Amino acid sequence: YTLRKSCLMSTFIALPAFNDNYIWLLVDEQRQQVAAVDPGDAKPVITWLGRNPEYSLSHILITHHHPDHVGGINALKAGTECKVWGPEAEAIPGRDRALNDGDTLTLFGLTLEVIAVPGHTLGHIAYFCDNAGDPWLLSGDTLFAGGCGRLFEGTAEQMHHSLSRLAALPDNTRIYCAHEYTQSNLRFARAVEPDNTDIKIRLEVVDDLRAAGRMTLPTDLALEKRTNPFLRFDCDAVTQAASQQTGATVAPGVETLAAIRAWKDRF
Repeated sequence: YTLRKSCLMSTFIALPAFNDNYIWLLVDEQRQQVAAVDPGDAKPVITWLGRNPEYSLSHILITHHHPDHVGGINALKAGTECKVWGPEAEAIPGRDRALNDGDTLTLFGLTLEVIAVPGHTLGHIAYFCDNAGDPWLLSGDTLFAGGCGRLFEGTAEQMHHSLSRLAALPDNTRIYCAHEYTQSNLRFARAVEPDNTDIKIRLEVVDDLRAAGRMTLPTDLALEKRTNPFLRFDCDAVTQAASQQTGATVAPGVETLAAIRAWKDRF
């Protein structure tokens, strides 16, 4: 699949990898350069560059250290002069610039803000670009379309704080996450909120897209706030569903998020 979204002079392209990963390429058509986001496998990037020889790989942006996000770095760096940017708190192979919360980057004339979003991993970061009223976010494995990442290293408290920070971004923020999990996430969301019409309609659309072999990304924050249970931890219906699952009354916020994350893990 490929998807293009205008971004000043830049374009996003999705390269499928493994079973359900996407490696996003941020393409600067003026400079004829690309930045690869979380290239867990070098081959899709090398293949794209081979088919588009006028472009060169200038940067690699890493959100966290898991192998399906960093596995292609060394091969790509060996074959290009690209610079690798990634979180300081994690071991990122070939990293040239270590990033922390609040850092700002300039890439292809765009300003990117680093947001620390621990939970899935302890050092996970996201990249946000305001982009003159057309904002976008590279969310890695923290915020998915319809879901959030598993708590492999962090706590529910950390994930709650991370998702709350992302939820505070502009509603029209386009979200480029790293996996095609939307269909399974929305099936869970429907179990949490069976009376949520937005979830029902969105799942029908996503089912049609996947049946046609099409991708479901990017998403946007406004849609996620209506349909993603992991951004709806303060909603009465989600808290009630979490309480029914646990057999005890849970409070909105962190307790609800923890309960529905544990429910999703066994769903």
